[in-house]
Amino acid sequence: MTTNFLGIPINGDITRGDARVEQKPIEDLQPILQAVLDDPTIVEFGWRQYTPYFNDGEPCTFSAHGTWVRTDADEDADEDELEMWGHRSLGKVSGHRDEATGEWVTDPYEGPDEARYRRCKALEKAVEGGSFEHVLLDAFGDHANITVRRAGIEVEFYDHD
Repeated sequence: MTTNFLGIPINGDITRGDARVEQKPIEDLQPILQAVLDDPTIVEFGWRQYTPYFNDGEPCTFSAHGTWVRTDADEDADEDELEMWGHRSLGKVSGHRDEATGEWVTDPYEGPDEARYRRCKALEKAVEGGSFEHVLLDAFGDHANITVRRAGIEVEFYDHD
């Protein structure tokens, strides 16, 4: 198979770089964000986004992490209790490894409102999944802690190791 660049043949070994997630436009993020903002029980939500300073020899690339959601039932909760992997008031979906097949099995949702949980998980996937990295970086910058409320978005410098 002949490789070319704009019709010009390429000879030699090509070392492929990091596979990037295809980027989506801001218009694709808007309905996901709006679905969470429209929920009257959601007080605020946010995430951290940054490029690590050091990554054990791996390339340091920008990404978003730690999506959290505060509901009206979470007024006294710490941020780590609000992250989506085991949210205090939104519920959770756990899983386990089937001993017979070794396959991962997703357990049923546990919590008060599965539709709300799914909307918040969709937000987490959009923020942390990599498809909106350019949108998030352009909007909020690098090394940022983002808090979204109906009245506005707060951006604070995020100091990380």
